[in-house]
Amino acid sequence: MALANGITLRSATESDFPAIVELAEVCFGMRYDRVEIDNIPGLFPTDRAIVAVDDGQIVGHTVDTTMTVTVPGEGTVQACGVSSVTVAPTHRRRGILRALYTEQHARTEAEGVPLTMFTASEGTIYGRFGYGPATVANEVSIDRKKAEFRPGTPDPGGVRTAKLADSHDHIREVYDRWRRLTPGAQARPEANWTIWFADPERFRDGASTLFVLTHPDGYVLYRRQWRDDESVATVAEFRAVTLEAHIALWRVLLSMDLLDRVEAELVDDDPLPWLVTNPRLVRTKSRYDGVWARIMDVPAALSARTYRTDLDIVLTVADPFRDAGGNFALRVRDGVAECAPTGRSADLELGIDVLSSLYFGAHRARVFAAAHRIQAKDPAVLRAFDDAFAGDRDPELGWFF
Repeated sequence: MALANGITLRSATESDFPAIVELAEVCFGMRYDRVEIDNIPGLFPTDRAIVAVDDGQIVGHTVDTTMTVTVPGEGTVQACGVSSVTVAPTHRRRGILRALYTEQHARTEAEGVPLTMFTASEGTIYGRFGYGPATVANEVSIDRKKAEFRPGTPDPGGVRTAKLADSHDHIREVYDRWRRLTPGAQARPEANWTIWFADPERFRDGASTLFVLTHPDGYVLYRRQWRDDESVATVAEFRAVTLEAHIALWRVLLSMDLLDRVEAELVDDDPLPWLVTNPRLVRTKSRYDGVWARIMDVPAALSARTYRTDLDIVLTVADPFRDAGGNFALRVRDGVAECAPTGRSADLELGIDVLSSLYFGAHRARVFAAAHRIQAKDPAVLRAFDDAFAGDRDPELGWFF
């Protein structure tokens, strides 16, 4: 495919891989570790990549793979996971990104995958392509020396220290149990485990290699570092299948000697602030989106998840980028949905980016309505829609891509 400015798009080949890696390093300002380079094709096969070429040089790139993602109700949906979307700094503002995304999404439509998702480096670019932020994470810092658990908080025990090399099977097993419960979390491919267990130096940011805490129903991977005259433990991954495991692991983290501060990532409904006597000690440093999603097939995506309350509504979904929009009748009974195109007039109107942000349950429809991003004929319709889409568990990204 040739663009108007002489740049061409084509499928990548294995011989393009070194140039693709170099472009990603230039655009993201980092250097991959060897273990990452060796395993990237196992995560995102090169033959699924699209490249933009100018006079023989690769100046743009996108790649995808099919992921199994948990949705509200503990079901799963197949999603196109898009990664390494890059345009060379010498070739910005030439329509390369739009051309890459147009071709990428045409291929996804042809494959019939109902959802696309990715992690965004910038928050202003992808709304015009129908994407919306679909998970939320809070980076918190806890003064360990002042943190005390409330009287009566259980002390389940069962936590052990372990070596990373001896914990692979346990970590894999717990992660798979956890992701089956957690909206937004993906099944984890072997290539990602290989990279994660290799603990590349690039991931450490000057901190130690990974330490491990295990519980029969959970694990924590964390690093230690001296920073600003403080001893800091930074949680790299915290997975707990049960509340007992969650409390037990946090009890150990917050009781370590020779440690001033613990930093971690929490979802909004994490109970940690309410387990300690002073919830202000769980101080939020930043709040950010984890994964962005775009619904490609409204009936297939909406029928894949469950809902909190019954609903009978007609949605008008606007899709300025592709052809996934239209009028859809959504009927929910006992949590199970049926969705199909309809000629009936709409009860509620919204963009496909907004619908995608609501999909995993991280955001509330009433908030988007207050921002004039949803229009409803009747406040009762909006309340019913908001209640139905609310999740019982905050969504989380399983593994970063």
